[in-house]
Amino acid sequence: MIEPSQVKQSYQRLQEAERQRMKKRFGERRFLIGAALAMAFVSVTASAFYRQVVETDFLQDEGAKRFLRDREIPARRGIIMDRNHHPLAISTSVATIWADPQLLAERSDALEPLARALEEPTADLAAKVSEYAAKGRRYMYLQRRVEPHRARAVEDVVETYRLNGIGMETEYRRFYPGGEIFSQVVGFTNIDNQGQEGIELVANNALKAAPGKRRVIQDGHRRIVEEVEQLQAPEHGEDIVLSIDQRLQFLAYRELKRAVEENKAVGGSATLLDVTTGEILALVNQPSFNPNQPRQESPEERRNRALTDVFEPGSTVKPFVVAAALERGLVHPHSPISTSPGVMQVGRNRVRDYRNLGQLDTTSVITKSSNVGVVKIAQQMDRAVLWQLYRRLGFGQTSNVGFPGERSGYLPHFDGWSSFEHATLAFGYGLNVTTLQLAQAYAIIAADGISRPATLLRRDSVPPGERVFAPETAQAVRLMLETVVSADGTARRAAIPGYRVAGKTGTAKKATERGYVDGKYQSVFVGLAPVTSPRFVMVVMIDEPSGKEYYGGAVAAPTFARVMPAALRLYNVAPDDPKHPLILTSSTEEKP
Repeated sequence: MIEPSQVKQSYQRLQEAERQRMKKRFGERRFLIGAALAMAFVSVTASAFYRQVVETDFLQDEGAKRFLRDREIPARRGIIMDRNHHPLAISTSVATIWADPQLLAERSDALEPLARALEEPTADLAAKVSEYAAKGRRYMYLQRRVEPHRARAVEDVVETYRLNGIGMETEYRRFYPGGEIFSQVVGFTNIDNQGQEGIELVANNALKAAPGKRRVIQDGHRRIVEEVEQLQAPEHGEDIVLSIDQRLQFLAYRELKRAVEENKAVGGSATLLDVTTGEILALVNQPSFNPNQPRQESPEERRNRALTDVFEPGSTVKPFVVAAALERGLVHPHSPISTSPGVMQVGRNRVRDYRNLGQLDTTSVITKSSNVGVVKIAQQMDRAVLWQLYRRLGFGQTSNVGFPGERSGYLPHFDGWSSFEHATLAFGYGLNVTTLQLAQAYAIIAADGISRPATLLRRDSVPPGERVFAPETAQAVRLMLETVVSADGTARRAAIPGYRVAGKTGTAKKATERGYVDGKYQSVFVGLAPVTSPRFVMVVMIDEPSGKEYYGGAVAAPTFARVMPAALRLYNVAPDDPKHPLILTSSTEEKP
């Protein structure tokens, strides 16, 4: 029989054995867990060490690829200035607005207010965003070079609607303070700031800027978080100083526009030249355009007529024919020339004057602008002499001012001249010139027979010239031209109080593809002042005046008379008219 004490002891032994077994299993588990934790710790530590030490360069490079970007540093295009350093073309910083089309496409609720801020139709903006998003693009321009008020409006929309993926960059926009008055000289640039016309095109390589580069860190919304370094410094464009005088350009433009409107003409051009240096002080045209507006003007408005349009100079070439004859001793200022009965036969054609001028001398041939008289003078010279004279004056070749589209005009070679062409070329038919070419030719007479190259860039010294006429010849022709502006001449309206003025009118029928057109004329006046020591030459050409008058003396000469006095005063040119009050006072004081 088993004692209760034995049962109790047996139960206690079993309990002890169970406790020992459980303790052993708990130890095994604790070891396994500790081993696992130790292995995990070692693994994490090893991984951290590997990434922080071994893979540092690789990971930094991967991060940089995602957030480090090279951005452009805008550079300023060169400034174009007049001779007194007043700006004619400047670059101002403006905002360019860009967007991430993928993010913007998700915010259709903000498209309408954004379109209003951009001042464009909502449908157009939505279509553009959808197109870029469909192509998987992450960058697009919303608008480039916007006005400040538009940029501020976009910023308000971004803040109000908490838009992501829209940002702004700084660019430069070209601005032309002189507007239409300088447009055909200065020209304009395109959206990428590349010159398209005028000086902007001619000097594009000098004016254009080279943007710099910088490295930045940006966030997922393309916003710049930190500037890292500058990779390349921006190079601003070179500034250019023109020969144009802003004051005279404004005045010449205003008076030319008035002449075109008053005479109901289709257009016109005028050039004011400094005789001493060959600098172009004013170069204006009608019609014109505003380069600050979007490109909507017609080619007619964009054309620089003073350099690109040619016309037959008419009677304005007669003084050169007389000068050539004076040089060769064939005539002198008072040589008698009969023009009766006002018409002469040349080959199978006739040369006519506007009326029978009777007996004239060389000077009055210029004063009265006699075709018959100048033809009789030209017939005393070989055809080659007249052709060579025109070539030395610059006809039939460009002026080398480097302006795009400049025309060389037309001067046929003397080998093909008939006797009648020899005659018509003596009074300005059969050849074509530009306004600038005619101004250059008259500058030779004004400069005592010296030809100097014209320029649109400011000169600080007098360039070397080439002699075309003897000083005595040029001076004699100037005195003849002075009679044209007298009461007996054809350009009485060109007179300027206090100054002696010389000039010549020209009125030529306009030639078209169908020949000369009745009732269509190109009216010209060329003047220089003061006669004693000429400083300026100005040419005014009015194209197709359709008012009551069409002669150069009535249509073009008044413009000269309104502009030239201002030029003489601004450049402190002393009066040379003996009847001027200052000269009379001085003469009286000198008497004993």
